[in-house]
Amino acid sequence: MTLTRQNLIAIATLGSALLLGGAFVFQTLGYAPCKMCIWQRYPHAIAIVIGVIAYVVPLRALALLGAMAALATAAIGGFHVGVEQGWWQGPTSCSSAPVDTMDPNALFEQIMTAPLVRCDEIAWQLMGLSMAGWNMAISLCLAGPWLAALRAR
Repeated sequence: MTLTRQNLIAIATLGSALLLGGAFVFQTLGYAPCKMCIWQRYPHAIAIVIGVIAYVVPLRALALLGAMAALATAAIGGFHVGVEQGWWQGPTSCSSAPVDTMDPNALFEQIMTAPLVRCDEIAWQLMGLSMAGWNMAISLCLAGPWLAALRAR
């Protein structure tokens, strides 16, 4: 069975809608998003808008834009995973800086200005993957239907 361009776009768009909806469900369950979690939501919203337009307007460039949105949120999710795992430093506005070289005044300032939800802490995980990790993995998969829609009729 060959999927049509519209079927592929619908799959990719629905995938982004489900991921975005899932993020809001987690938020209502008490898992407040950090700054980087919010950043991962924007490309999904953009992909949904692109998907709705691409479903009715037969421009191949829209499928490419949808793939770019899926890859963008995957990249942000991958960076977020690295911050959560301590592989690299995240944005100072939502992560803790190393304290071993800080003077007491700078340390106090960091404590007083710390965000309520930090980007470098894992709030929830399943099978060893955090929400950012799942977003990255699923978003990489969603890029597939977008790219296939480029070639489909």
